Amino acid sequence: MIDPYGRNITYLRLSVTELCDLRCRYCMPEEGVCKKRHEDMLTEDETVGAVRAAARLGITKVRITGGEPLVKPNILSICRRVSQVPGIRETVLTTNALRLKDLALPLREAGVKRVNISLDTLDKDKYAYITRRGRLEDALAGIRAALSAGFDKVKINTVLIGGFNDGEVPALAELTRVWPVDVRFIELMPMPGNEDFGEEAFMPCSGVPEMLPDAVPEKGHDGVARLYRLPGALGSIGLISPLSSHFCAECNRIRLTADGHLKPCLHSAEEICIKGMDEAGVLEAMKKAIALKPRQHGALSAKEKSLSARAMNRIGG
Repeated sequence: MIDPYGRNITYLRLSVTELCDLRCRYCMPEEGVCKKRHEDMLTEDETVGAVRAAARLGITKVRITGGEPLVKPNILSICRRVSQVPGIRETVLTTNALRLKDLALPLREAGVKRVNISLDTLDKDKYAYITRRGRLEDALAGIRAALSAGFDKVKINTVLIGGFNDGEVPALAELTRVWPVDVRFIELMPMPGNEDFGEEAFMPCSGVPEMLPDAVPEKGHDGVARLYRLPGALGSIGLISPLSSHFCAECNRIRLTADGHLKPCLHSAEEICIKGMDEAGVLEAMKKAIALKPRQHGALSAKEKSLSARAMNRIGG
């Protein structure tokens, strides 16, 4: 379906839970989130029904997110059913990798084609700090399991935080030579709940190439990422710049939260609730959400916060 600004909307980011086994400082509060009643969240059938409606409108790619999707007890069933919806060509998943050691192969067998793994540091103490409770060795074990499971692609997502991990850019980029992975550096976004980050934390991705003098620009893009490659690397390096160089003109996505709210734009407070609707109602709501997509989001910076009414874990990473 084409939105009012000529963008072809083909991508649904589907959150299946607000819960997570980590407490990353830029994503959710230390105490976690208040658990909602089961009846307030989308059921598995409602979730799959929403994907069917989205596919009827031309959605071909679904990214399953959270929170942490792998804490969802029925995650394999959700992935299997989503990947079997007619018209869905690609089911992908974003995870912190802590549970991939046991779930990587079952996820691949359930139809997940690619995984994106969040990893912000290679220092075990800094990992424990930024996640408030995680162990780096568990994340690395999950990455190895993903590589062994035979996914079409494994990507590592690194939120670039000035004063925290900017000194690790070369080491993180080096993973593309060690493993057949792509590494994506993503600018920290000023979302609700991460007000503790100072101005220096919101550094632009434009400084990354200077830290990687051997990296060569590649032609084209991978979605919204500008691509580079180190000599002899097995994977690429991508820069995603939602603040310093927003990519709204190429945005082809809508979002569905775990409690059943369509978000036309990540950084807008606009939401449309589909909880309790039949498939025909969901179809009309999705048409409305696509029609409501703004041309672009407002300015974002350390001083100009996102207008979203939700923290990132309640939207879907």
